[in-house]
Amino acid sequence: MGFRKKNKSPPVLSHEFVIQNHADMVSCVAMIILLGLMFEVSAKFAIMFITVQYNVTLTPDDRPEPSNVYQYGPKDIATVFFYLLITIILHALIQEYILDKINRRLHLSKTKHSKFNESGQLAAFYLASFIWGCSILTSEEFVTNPTFLWEGYPHSHMVFQAKFFYICQIAYWLHTLPELYFQKVRKEDIPRQLYYICLYLFHITGAYILNLHRLGLVLLVPHYLVELLFHASRLFYFSDENKQKGFTLWALLFVIARLLTLTLSVLTFGFGLSRIDNQGHFATSVTVDLCFALNVHQTTSVVAVSPECSILFIHPTAALMFEGVFNIIDGCMFDHVCLCVLPTPPNVF
Repeated sequence: MGFRKKNKSPPVLSHEFVIQNHADMVSCVAMIILLGLMFEVSAKFAIMFITVQYNVTLTPDDRPEPSNVYQYGPKDIATVFFYLLITIILHALIQEYILDKINRRLHLSKTKHSKFNESGQLAAFYLASFIWGCSILTSEEFVTNPTFLWEGYPHSHMVFQAKFFYICQIAYWLHTLPELYFQKVRKEDIPRQLYYICLYLFHITGAYILNLHRLGLVLLVPHYLVELLFHASRLFYFSDENKQKGFTLWALLFVIARLLTLTLSVLTFGFGLSRIDNQGHFATSVTVDLCFALNVHQTTSVVAVSPECSILFIHPTAALMFEGVFNIIDGCMFDHVCLCVLPTPPNVF
């Protein structure tokens, strides 16, 4: 773990040495990139890592002043890499100065300790992303005018905040991959975490590259709110096992958020983009079907899937609202659907 003093130092460049000092190593790399701004020879190269690239100045007909917007390109990889380093440093700071101190007071078991750290990190990220996403939606008026989701597609231009938001989102979820090693995540927990990490990367990167950043942002904000509530409830549960009321509220909001996701996706792809003649190269029927299938898939918690059967675990509160959805899933996606209503969703504790 970074920024931590140890009585006995492990051998240099050993696994334990890298794990304990990874934040310091990453900080050195970030500082080298920042120092590159001080020299004219390396300044142009360093700026590519630090600042958002592909700035375009447009002069709309309805506005007298030009506006600065951004596109995406291969140089974004360098920017994502730099903010991936920053994210690793922030991760270590939260772990060292907040989560580890709380863990010492709670005296949690090894299993709960790992899950507490996971929820603590994700709760901080979801809170920051939710607030940031809401500010972008408010300033861009996406909420008051839903037609912005498909009007003028492909949306190849982004405002600074929207592009920087996506850069940071991709950087965060990429940083969680090496954190599986740095945090010594248990082997049995790695497949579960890899599953949702890859899903986030696939959806967010896909929305960014396919010029669907408006829809992606609108869908991420309510999703992050639900995930924030879930991980906050899990943190309270680890501090006191009697505090489980948050999971009931989470189950209700989970269903509402998923239904909102399905509604906006179908409205955008089936109604909006299908009526636009110039759809670019991305709004094809294959993309529509894929996005719809992924949204239906995420509407429920699929724990075990085989070619013959899909086992769906869902909270009792949510099950009351899904009666009409299961018939659609059963007829379209799987040969058979087995519904198991549990007191609490799996992998919560």
